[in-house]
Amino acid sequence: MLAKKTVKNQITLPKKVADQFPDVEYFRVSVDGERIVLEPVRPGRAFEVRERLEQLGITEQDVTDAVSWARRRDRTS
Repeated sequence: MLAKKTVKNQITLPKKVADQFPDVEYFRVSVDGERIVLEPVRPGRAFEVRERLEQLGITEQDVTDAVSWARRRDRTS
């Protein structure tokens, strides 16, 4: 089976593959050497939050800094 990457970097899974994961909407994507690996993910609320933070450009360091700031502020009140 083949899948073609479009000019928008989109790939459609072949029907025979997609049919094996009927209830899966998301796949975790990783690279293993020269291979692209797709792992089925059944997202929970934490996944949705991480995805939204990524869309907003908020990094783990931003969250760490915000928590530190909030804790400093609480001690001075």
